[in-house]
Amino acid sequence: MRRSSMSKALVRRETISGYLFLLPSLIFFVGFVVYPMIMCVYTSFFDATMGKDRQDIFIGLQNYKDLFKDPAFLKALKNTLVIVIVSVPVTCAFSLWVSSAIYKMRGPIRSAFRCIFYLPVVTGSVAVTVVWKWMYNNYYGIFNYIGKGLGIIEKNINWLGDERFALGCIILILLTTSVGQPIVLYVSALGNVDNSLVEAAQVDGANDLQVFWKIKWPQIMPTTLYIMVITTINSFQCFALIQLLTSGGPNHSTDTIMYYIYYQAFKLYHYGYGNAMGVILAIIIAIFSAVQFKLAKADTSY
Repeated sequence: MRRSSMSKALVRRETISGYLFLLPSLIFFVGFVVYPMIMCVYTSFFDATMGKDRQDIFIGLQNYKDLFKDPAFLKALKNTLVIVIVSVPVTCAFSLWVSSAIYKMRGPIRSAFRCIFYLPVVTGSVAVTVVWKWMYNNYYGIFNYIGKGLGIIEKNINWLGDERFALGCIILILLTTSVGQPIVLYVSALGNVDNSLVEAAQVDGANDLQVFWKIKWPQIMPTTLYIMVITTINSFQCFALIQLLTSGGPNHSTDTIMYYIYYQAFKLYHYGYGNAMGVILAIIIAIFSAVQFKLAKADTSY
């Protein structure tokens, strides 16, 4: 009985100590994550200007009703979905292809390739944007120079100022800055595949495609799921490129939900309206993530 009470006291003391160590991080998490989330949902039911012009007025679901009548928001939603639908599968497929090509290379060469592909990730977004803005320049940009040199185009194109090309240009930049981390993760995941299973399948006559699909793919599925979820969230939150390159133009052709939230909340001071968009964005991301988890679970169930 005495030993049992001492054991319980030890467990209680260790639990209290653990929570005390967690307390600084917990305070930060509650103050800068949980509380803003609650306030975002709360103020989305108000015509809120955060005291700039007048007191906040409770309007219920009116902000949400107005959202789906707002052509600019619907355009931003469409653009955001296009970015996600294009960038997520392309990023995953390209990263896996590159990783499959380099993970068998010798150590220094493999490390060099990983460093090259990872550089855009650690480079500041402003620096990356300046380089791409020069490449897209409609007077002396490298794309126009190469296009005219190869006879692909007859005259200079205003890539970022033309509705036909602006969103595609943004997606291309997003892809180049998104593949670094997935490549590093895939190289590690492929290196951890059980080689005994691969060798056994090859002895049984399996070709490279069969080995990949039946042996390697199920083992790297957790990494693939992580990459898909992170890439999806990053694509939905595309903002810096839009702000620095196009500011949503021309004619809202590159508006995204994140940029439109910024525009409404911090330029027009419609905080309640912007927070309503934030809630909708969070719900959409949650739905996409749940679907990805479901598909990944079904893919590995056999």
